[in-house]
Amino acid sequence: MSDATLHATGQDPDDFAVQIADQVESFLVAVTEVAKGDEPDSAIPFLLLEVSQLLLAGGRLGAHEDIVPDERYEPDLGPEPDVDELRERFAVMLDPVDVYSEVFDPYEPRKPPVPARISDDLADVITDLRHGMAHYRAGRTTEALWWWQFSYFSNWGSTASATLRALQSLVAHVRLNQPLEELDGLDTDQDLSEDALAEAAGRVMAEEIAGPLGLREVK
Repeated sequence: MSDATLHATGQDPDDFAVQIADQVESFLVAVTEVAKGDEPDSAIPFLLLEVSQLLLAGGRLGAHEDIVPDERYEPDLGPEPDVDELRERFAVMLDPVDVYSEVFDPYEPRKPPVPARISDDLADVITDLRHGMAHYRAGRTTEALWWWQFSYFSNWGSTASATLRALQSLVAHVRLNQPLEELDGLDTDQDLSEDALAEAAGRVMAEEIAGPLGLREVK
């Protein structure tokens, strides 16, 4: 199944696999365009929208019965496409707010928040989705669905959910005209406690980032 036939008229638009593939492809295309930086003023609201829509596909995969691949072993897809350039583009674009605080597992008690990066998260999600899309374009529909479902549970679902929470929080801070706490200078390789995060966090007024990131505060 090539790019030219991905949306062939012969495909049933009501088919579960077609709908999931459409949502995945839409996310990949849209977020890759955002990373080009042609419209930085709308980056944050657009990412909020795209990640929200992607998680609808994830929710459908999560609610679906377990998908079993046709083959016992996953076919070799060759080298994975490099996402470092995309990751770096997002890191530069989102520099004032790239680092955020995440609780890795809400069901593990007394786990302190850890620093994460939106740019890293987006690159990781794209890597998972591209892997499944390669199977889909090769005509291995069940393999693609299995991979998207499996990686939704094991990686990209929680990663995208954390990213969405960070993006939503950022938009809310600006729209509600509330100060935004910046995790300035935090290293995501460090295992920082909650006290360390609080000590390192600076204060940045929302209006300082509203313009450059395409957000407008409510007057």
